[in-house]
Amino acid sequence: MKNNGIPLSILTTYFRSGSGKLGIKVVLPNLILAIIFTAFCMLFQNVWLSFWSSRRFERHDNFYIGIYVFVTIMFVVCSIWQFSTIIYVTNRSSNLLNIKAINNIMHAPMAFFDTTPMGRIVNRFTKDTDVLDNEIADQARMTCFGFGNMGGIIIMCCIFLPWFAIAVPILAVYVVCIFNYYQSTAREVKRLEGIKRSLVFSTFDETLQGMDTIKLYSSSKRFINKNTDLINSMNEAYFYTVGIQRWLAMALHGVSASVNLIVGLLAVSRVYPISAASSGLLVSYIVQLSMQLISFTKSLGQLEQYMSSVERVCEYVTEIPQEAPYENEAEDAKIPPNWPVGGHIIFKDVSLKYRPELPFVLKNMDLDIRPGERIGICGRTGAGKSTIMTALYRLSEIETGQMYIDGIDISKIGLFQLRSHLAIIPQDPVLFRGDIRRNLDPFGETDDNVLREALALASGSFDNDKFALDTFVEDDGSNFSLGERQVIALCRALIRKSKILILDEATSSVDYETDARIQSTIATGFQGCTILCIAHRLRTILNYDRILVMDKGECAEFDTPRALWEQNGIFRSMCDKSGIEEGDL
Repeated sequence: MKNNGIPLSILTTYFRSGSGKLGIKVVLPNLILAIIFTAFCMLFQNVWLSFWSSRRFERHDNFYIGIYVFVTIMFVVCSIWQFSTIIYVTNRSSNLLNIKAINNIMHAPMAFFDTTPMGRIVNRFTKDTDVLDNEIADQARMTCFGFGNMGGIIIMCCIFLPWFAIAVPILAVYVVCIFNYYQSTAREVKRLEGIKRSLVFSTFDETLQGMDTIKLYSSSKRFINKNTDLINSMNEAYFYTVGIQRWLAMALHGVSASVNLIVGLLAVSRVYPISAASSGLLVSYIVQLSMQLISFTKSLGQLEQYMSSVERVCEYVTEIPQEAPYENEAEDAKIPPNWPVGGHIIFKDVSLKYRPELPFVLKNMDLDIRPGERIGICGRTGAGKSTIMTALYRLSEIETGQMYIDGIDISKIGLFQLRSHLAIIPQDPVLFRGDIRRNLDPFGETDDNVLREALALASGSFDNDKFALDTFVEDDGSNFSLGERQVIALCRALIRKSKILILDEATSSVDYETDARIQSTIATGFQGCTILCIAHRLRTILNYDRILVMDKGECAEFDTPRALWEQNGIFRSMCDKSGIEEGDL
């Protein structure tokens, strides 16, 4: 974060987003004129009353009444004009910036989520979004209204009492110094509060994620205390915010008292001959100036602090790295309608790392997976097994090399075209609240009969009544066991009818019986498909066509299970540790 206030570029971005097609050159002058006319009409009402009471013009009362009514109506019209302009800018800007931020988040690479705490993201789309939606418009309204009134009162004092103009620059410099001193502190306290709020969200999210483990180790009290301490720390920052606001109010009361004294002395001393009505009008306005000055500076300070929320949202609009385009019309047009036909996968000298500063996790990998071949992928933790799936789905872009599926370079086509033609069964499938039908086919593209057939094939010996299309699914599929969630994930893959299936340790967390059922369904439902199975259990892939053994990001061994056994290499040592004998092959 910057320590020198909100950058001008943020203010420009915010105002440009809110100006829409009209542009800043139209909206900004429109707002300035609205402020001027609103302040003039409001102040002139009382000025006209002073003219009326002193009979400045020898006219009938109806003349004064008519002018007063006209000015009052104009004040209402100009106020609506001013507030409508502010609402137009703030609402449009909030809407546009939040949509852009959400869109960028949805298209951010996985590396962004690996390095960004979830609490920080939640804070952007909760507290910061609330500020953009509800707080900025109100503070902008009060700031513009206060600025117009305060400027009008000062100008009026200078007109009636020209000597007062001498004090204006001195008082202005003093107020600016007080405000800058206040704001430099308030700004950092507000940012500190935002940081502490993100920590609260992150810790709370982590606590919810690990609730089972926390209860298992009887650590609930420790995490309650941790969350309480973080909330207290966040509230400390808020307490400081309120405290410095009271300090500002006291300092500005002193300025207002000085202005009251100056105007009162000038009016009483008769340096300039003014009527009693005008003197009373000036004194009444100077008394109002005290409250206007305090209200204006507090609103302006609060507005600048709220603009730090705009700054944080704008970071997500402009600075988040983005994935490759989801559509590439030129390259996508070259792809056959039924691609991929065979599922022939080729890696040529592929190297990949998750972030520029990190080492390679795939190093010069060469693979040739034949159409319809079943490939088991194994290796020690961190060997690069799941990175192969990452490369195929382009969750991270490769640094060097090429990847081909049925002769198509997948690094050149759109991400939607690529990912929509691959099927995956992850280790921990995600289910959404709703019925099974919406979980299998969220866009309503598949007939119910096809969904039922896929469910019947995938569920096998499971309780078929539980896998009806109308069965309700709780958040995260909490009313289904892990094995049952894997069945739904398997059904998703069956519906996609892809020629390439990836199993990312899909059965590593289920029992052997469920594992066997899922493998049997895969063998039946994906005949003729290319299957890549990243396995935690070696027994799962012993009957596959070939086995790829990964080691330190490289292809250490790649052959049939029997051939790898006879090589007496890494695969053989892993089999020995797993209690696998030659007869199991």
